Amino acid sequence: MQDMLEPTSGAARDASTVVLLRDTPEGLEVFLMKRSGLSDTFGEAYVFPGGKLDAHDSSPAALAALNEPATALAHRLGEPELHHDTAAALYVAALRELFEEAGVLLSAAAHRPAGVSPADWQAWLAAPAASLDATALVPWSRWITPRMAALSKKRFDTRFFLAMAPSDQIASHDNHETTASIWLKPVEALQRYYRQEIEMAPPQIMSLGHLARYATAADAIRAAQAQLPPCVLPENFEENGTTVLSYPGDPRHSVPARALPGPTRMLVRNKRFVPEGPLESLWS
Repeated sequence: MQDMLEPTSGAARDASTVVLLRDTPEGLEVFLMKRSGLSDTFGEAYVFPGGKLDAHDSSPAALAALNEPATALAHRLGEPELHHDTAAALYVAALRELFEEAGVLLSAAAHRPAGVSPADWQAWLAAPAASLDATALVPWSRWITPRMAALSKKRFDTRFFLAMAPSDQIASHDNHETTASIWLKPVEALQRYYRQEIEMAPPQIMSLGHLARYATAADAIRAAQAQLPPCVLPENFEENGTTVLSYPGDPRHSVPARALPGPTRMLVRNKRFVPEGPLESLWS
């Protein structure tokens, strides 16, 4: 972890993340991947599949493969200042990262093309039959890295999408950027983090607390469809010798309206992010 309250450099880079969900007899589960220790961003942390926007994501071939017009996709993100082609490219980035990192291809074709591997993304995308299922992605939230460093000096403007895991595909880590993967119930993932069995960053912690409020994946997706994605730009400060990350709705945050359920601040203790109250405050 970088020292807290250290200024970051440069503008936030556009990025996309996919929160892959599935239902089990025990309840909703979410897919998490462990970043390689060699990664310069969130190394060793458990994250959702995702990454920064690539130049190829806005290519004519990529945008043409989407099964919905760019203007409609842009409308769902709820960012009037964002050009519709850039918005559409963020969907492409989400679909690409999910495929490259987790091996899950959300295609609008009746069947997944045979023999397609994550390394073949650009070649497959250029094929006439390529079809990307943008409608399978539901915009959920937007997280912007604080202007003062928390985990990295790099800043990202990340759009989080919810998606149901296809029943005919198996999500798994790529043994390159990610070294392990697991399906967990949101509360179980948070408990493992609290017991220091796994590492996570604040967006994952808060997102899991949010997901823990839903009984099924369909419930979470319906809730996301019913609103525009909230924008979360944490603001951090020192209070009584403790570093605090505040979220919209907190008395110390510049935005008075809440963006998320749960606590409006996280504390940094022993180089770990924890809620101000009990762990259960994240989901109750």
